[in-house]
This record gives sequence, C-alpha cells and structure tokens, in this order.
Amino acid sequence: MSAASAGDDVGLLRLLTWLSPSFPVGAFSYSHGLEWSVETGDVADRAALVHWLETLLAHGGLGSDGVVFARAYDAMADGDARALREAAELAAAFQPSRERRLETLNQGAAFVTAIRAAFPTAALDLLARAWDGPVAYPVAVAVACAGHGVARRPALTAFLHAGVANLVSAAVRLVPLGQTDGLRALASLEPAIGLAAIKAEATPLARLSGAALRSDIASMRHETQRTRLFRT
Repeated sequence: MSAASAGDDVGLLRLLTWLSPSFPVGAFSYSHGLEWSVETGDVADRAALVHWLETLLAHGGLGSDGVVFARAYDAMADGDARALREAAELAAAFQPSRERRLETLNQGAAFVTAIRAAFPTAALDLLARAWDGPVAYPVAVAVACAGHGVARRPALTAFLHAGVANLVSAAVRLVPLGQTDGLRALASLEPAIGLAAIKAEATPLARLSGAALRSDIASMRHETQRTRLFRT
C-alpha cells in the first residue's frame, strides 16, 4: 500500500468516526425545525420529506452550512487566521432563530471537546486564537478535517450527508416513516447532496445566503410547540 493510499484510508476512517451518529455531539436530539413541519402537515410522507431536504440543501441551512464548511476549511488549510475568524463569526451569527443557534453552537462545542480529547490537532489552537467566540458545528468539523489532512471534497460531502441522514432519521420517528422509506429518501437525496457540495465549494463567504423561509419559520415556531421530542 502506498503512503497516499494509507493517508486516504486514515482520512476515511476519521470521517466515519466523526460523522457517525454515535459521535458525542448529540445530533440525534435536534430536528432543525422538522418536528414543527411534521406537526403542521408540511412533511407527511416520503415525497414531502425529500422535497423539504432538497430545499434545505439548495437554499436553506444545510446548504449554507456547506458554504461555511468550505470556507473555514480553506482558511485553515491556508493558515489564514483572518479568513477563519470571518467564517467562524458569520457562522455563529447566520442563524434565523434561537433554537437553530443553539443547535449549531452546542454541537460545535461538543465536537471540539471530543476532537481535543481523542484526535488532538494544532488546528484547534489556531481556531481558538483566531476566534474567541462560540464555534458553529460546520466550522468545528471543517477545522478538524483540514487539521488532519482530510481532503475537502469528501469531508464536505460526508458532512452534508450526515446532516441529511440525521434529519431523515428524525422523520422516520416523527412522520412516522418506515425504515425502508427512510432509506429510499436518503438514496434519492444523493444527487442533491453532491450538487450542494459543488455549489458550496464555489461560493464565497460574501455570497452566503438563505431562502428556505418555511424552514426558518418552523425553527421559530418549534420554540413554543406544545409537544416536542427534539430540542429544535
């Protein structure tokens, strides 16, 4: 096995570990507003779920997280503290509701803690020097990936896939969908995930935007939803 192949294998193993549902960031407890959308009937079956998630990837929080991930990764890879601070600061601010902010910052903090304990990297020290505020989840994962030399495209694609898979898992419990329909939804979302990764890599931070208003409203309404299984 060549040194390059061995490095690729290590990067893959770390992605599988860091983005596994068992990695201790508590991702399973967040629904990104999906719980409210299910209660109101916006997402009532597999087709509606796929459409909802395609919209999040193209115009909503999942897509914007991808842009932040790509730009934070590049800043870390370049050793550009100023660009890293800009990405981290905007990621923390670019949240449409209290719950969505809670979701990304809590997961970010948990991810940094876990990486420091088990996969230490000097990249986290550079992040701490560049930005002393709370760290959003996509920034935390991107910095760890760059610090450990995991290639940007597979890291970004895996990050987006993990976000989609977590929401599909939430929908399986909420709608409810059967496990098979959940797998069918995830399979049908593969092209949208790939397109979101390509778009994120090409989008500068200055053009970060969001237009999935129904999802943003869902995250706001969820704060006062009477019966809740999820934190967001």
